[in-house]
Amino acid sequence: MTTPLAVATAYFEALEASDFATVATYFADDVVWHQPGENQFSGVHRGSDAVGAMIGGMMAVSEGTFSLRRNAPLMVNGEVVAAPVHWTGKRSGAGMDGVGVDLMRVVDGRVVEVWLFTADPAEEDAFWGRG
Repeated sequence: MTTPLAVATAYFEALEASDFATVATYFADDVVWHQPGENQFSGVHRGSDAVGAMIGGMMAVSEGTFSLRRNAPLMVNGEVVAAPVHWTGKRSGAGMDGVGVDLMRVVDGRVVEVWLFTADPAEEDAFWGRG
């Protein structure tokens, strides 16, 4: 059995390498993603196709520059993994440089639910654009 820590580590390694095809393999088909804020990507996204479309939309808005990195070790409590993260993105006339926490629940080797937390929701909303 693959541990939640092993799954989360592999997920973030793929994300940090911008290998989104591999990132997608870690999602359960019925993954639930909770995106904070009041921007075009905010809200609850249900299913791996919806999450993939959201990530693709973020890459499009950021003109391919969106980047996310862990900025501290992953922390595990049973099925739940917390990842302190730092992200950046640029697009014509705007930039974003933020920190937060990604919290994911991993069951049977797949990410089944994700909650994102941001230190500056207003900055993210301004960058991504209102919904």
